[in-house]
Amino acid sequence: MKYDVKDMKLAEKGKLRIEWAGAQMPVLNLIKNRFLKEKPLKGLKIAACLHVTTETANLMKTLKAGGAEVVICASNPLSTQDDVASSLVKHDGISTFAIKGEDHKTYYGHIMSALAVKPVITMDDGADLVSTIHTKKKELIDDIIGGTEETTTGVIRLKSMAEKGVLAYPIVAVNDAQTKHFFDNRYGTGQSTIDGIIRATNLLLAGSTMVVVGYGWCGRGVAMRAKGMGANVIVTEIDPLKAIEAAMDGFQVMTMSEALKHGQIFVTLTGDIHVIRKEHFLKMKDGAVVCNSGHFNVEIDIPSLQKMSRKRRMIREFTEEYTLPSGKRVYLLGEGRLINLAAAEGHPASVMDMSFANQALSAEYLVSNAAKLEKQVYSVPKH
Repeated sequence: MKYDVKDMKLAEKGKLRIEWAGAQMPVLNLIKNRFLKEKPLKGLKIAACLHVTTETANLMKTLKAGGAEVVICASNPLSTQDDVASSLVKHDGISTFAIKGEDHKTYYGHIMSALAVKPVITMDDGADLVSTIHTKKKELIDDIIGGTEETTTGVIRLKSMAEKGVLAYPIVAVNDAQTKHFFDNRYGTGQSTIDGIIRATNLLLAGSTMVVVGYGWCGRGVAMRAKGMGANVIVTEIDPLKAIEAAMDGFQVMTMSEALKHGQIFVTLTGDIHVIRKEHFLKMKDGAVVCNSGHFNVEIDIPSLQKMSRKRRMIREFTEEYTLPSGKRVYLLGEGRLINLAAAEGHPASVMDMSFANQALSAEYLVSNAAKLEKQVYSVPKH
């Protein structure tokens, strides 16, 4: 079995943490027990590009229980839990290619290693597997029956591909299931983002002013949780209906240029690029904290921040201080990557239980319905 993890000595710790998470995932456990008996995925090869966490480990064990040969790589360079990756290899016999903090070259090398299994089903969180297959591994396409996508960012990418007529196989958008985005995006992202900010900074939220950039399901969750901890919450949102909703939910709604005058902590959750840019950094208060909870590290214009700063240093783990020419300081958390996974542990297991139950059942659905599906993005069937 091939693998690339940080340290196999971490496997025992990982095993206990995976077990703890599994105890909070009763729905996935029901599916796993059925899969053990029925083997609906028998003989199938599944490549997964997901956050390598305790909850994901329980999904991988469920797929293996269903008879699949599973290989997993990380869907983000900073989201891997190294003890979990080691445990998957040692205790579950699952090929794992993931190291927390891996560089760009290693990240894509791990994706290629996962695809070397020649999967018939792909599982994505951000669509990097699908993208790599379509650009660099087109020879795999004929054998792939379908894939699943976990997150909003990935679904946006895949729907764009489908609209352009270039998507080569069907995808089930797990993110679009109500039992995913209603709970995972709102309550999971809400709690874990706050957790990541606190772990990285140890700032007091009560009495502070937090600017939540974007009021989709993830933004709703962060705004709700920040308000619950006593923060003054400002929402910026370009969709007028969502902006009205934020106002009716009791939040101040402003443009970014206005919010800059007040904000102390800025959190991006839009799925867009450069929603915080050079002109914004220049107008922020001294000591402003900036972080991202969207999938890719492109929501904050980090290259511009680096270029305009006269000094930068790591002042805490996951907290980098940038000093601007004026002497003002801006603090970037977790390299602009998902702060809930870069500095914390991601979503609580009981939330991921529903999301990963959808993943497991969607894989089973693809096997049963592959012949009927077109090269489109499908919602998870409600039943």
